[in-house]
Amino acid sequence: MNMNELVRLGGLPQSKLPDLNATFDTSSSYIEALAEINLQHLIHQRNDSVESADDCRRKFVARQLFRKLARDKKLTNPLLEKGPLKFDWEFTYAAPVEFSYAPPWWLLIEKPEFWSKGIQDWTRVFEHRLKTFLKAMKDCEDTAIQQGRLREDQRLSGPMYESWESGDFWIMYAATHSFAFDEIYWQKIDLRFFGPTEIEGAWKERLDLLDEKERDEMELLVARKLMEMGTRTLSWDPDEYTLAFREQLKSQEKAKVEKILKEDKRTWIKFS
Repeated sequence: MNMNELVRLGGLPQSKLPDLNATFDTSSSYIEALAEINLQHLIHQRNDSVESADDCRRKFVARQLFRKLARDKKLTNPLLEKGPLKFDWEFTYAAPVEFSYAPPWWLLIEKPEFWSKGIQDWTRVFEHRLKTFLKAMKDCEDTAIQQGRLREDQRLSGPMYESWESGDFWIMYAATHSFAFDEIYWQKIDLRFFGPTEIEGAWKERLDLLDEKERDEMELLVARKLMEMGTRTLSWDPDEYTLAFREQLKSQEKAKVEKILKEDKRTWIKFS
């Protein structure tokens, strides 16, 4: 769903998505692929992707650091690196088990990024609701274990509680909700891995964590985004192959028109 929305609404070229036949042997490689998508989303969204030069830098730094954490295997549990990779019947895809362990955000119906009082208040209210949810789940698990329908090591209530307490919930959420990535990263993830800082200017303190090449890429992106803000193209085709196909159609249409004109000219000459 997230990938679909990035292409449909975020201007992400389909060619920047993982290949349809791509497979992932580890949880960390899958999370890294999702981190790369979030970076490509920032790069390719043509309009309304940034508000200013510093906003662009802030978003670039967040995505680079998130990808670094994924590459360093810090966003997933090393004990679960090789699985299990659970099959999710609701959305019909296999994913790292950490996705199943993350408690469902929909316990409050409203997503954290849309909560009127902000993410921190959402966290407070959600935690209260989660306790009720996990208690009900544990009761059901106890019954299923007594009836022989579930093994002790198949409980979800414990891993869900641990996911919430450790902050892994927010990693899985940020990886799969690209339009909410920035708020989630700076309020819930950066602090966990890089220590306390003022959220508003945190990106400036994290610049030293980028290498020279990445900082150069950031400034080039800033320059391009500022230029795009000035032109505000209303319609564009982000996929090179699609653009080429459209040009081919134009050429074919032009050839058809020229052929018709030639036929009309010959007919007019013949009967004149």
